[in-house]
Amino acid sequence: MQRSLPRLAFAGIGLMGLPMCQRLLAAGYPLVVWNRNPDKCTPLLALGAQQVQTPAELCAQADIILLCLADTNAVAEVVFAEQGVAKALTEQQILVDLSSIEPAATRAMAQRLLTEQGAQWLDVPVSGGVGGADAGTLAMMAGGDAQALAQVRPVLEHLGQRMTHMGAVGSGQVAKVCNQMLVACNAMVIAEVVALAERAGVDAALLAPALAGGFADSKPLQILAPQMAAREFEPVKWHVRTLLKDLDMAVQLSQQHTSATPMSGLAAQLMRAHAAQGHLANDPATLIKLYSGDH
Repeated sequence: MQRSLPRLAFAGIGLMGLPMCQRLLAAGYPLVVWNRNPDKCTPLLALGAQQVQTPAELCAQADIILLCLADTNAVAEVVFAEQGVAKALTEQQILVDLSSIEPAATRAMAQRLLTEQGAQWLDVPVSGGVGGADAGTLAMMAGGDAQALAQVRPVLEHLGQRMTHMGAVGSGQVAKVCNQMLVACNAMVIAEVVALAERAGVDAALLAPALAGGFADSKPLQILAPQMAAREFEPVKWHVRTLLKDLDMAVQLSQQHTSATPMSGLAAQLMRAHAAQGHLANDPATLIKLYSGDH
């Protein structure tokens, strides 16, 4: 039975990539991995994964190549560099990008891959954080060819509770930008709420349970408000730099399509100010410091 499973390759063993790979290995998929810092692959090798030295080598042992990388530049480098994935990819293989990157760049890279290699590019960014990656409950927004997506869907079902085909290539990234606008603006206002409650003499630790199930409830509220109230910033579950990157993409996308995004634009500037205070690699729960006077 295991022999009939498609062979998988994965580039990007970070906060999200590591638990995703662990789930794929647990499901019995043959897996080969690559990461810019090779030491991050070590936990997967003990579970049966194989490691290669360059992204191009991933293609020799895989039917489906998955990426989960930091940003647009990282994806372009891993795919199109001298020893990149595109150097060895064939039309029989499918590239699945789980990263959150620019929609326009996604379309351009997908067209280049199709023209030069004849291979399909699927953009399938995910939402749900490290907890969702651990539990296999991620929400997945897919763009690209429907037939190619049907081929990889059984694999992706081990990672997420729901996958929605949004349309042509790049559509998944547009949906993820929209997702991140909601998440980042929510995170910013949660910080305001916690700080205001504290200054007004209310125990901010009671906010999340008090509002649970009401119209103001959300997953970010239930995760961030208790962390902010307790000033618990470790372990880092996600990064300020990620939200800042995504807010900047939202503003860029709005400019390209002449669509007003004033709240996301303001959130981006506030997030940038917070990052400039040394919080770029910190958890977004540290946003409480913008309003509380903490140092």
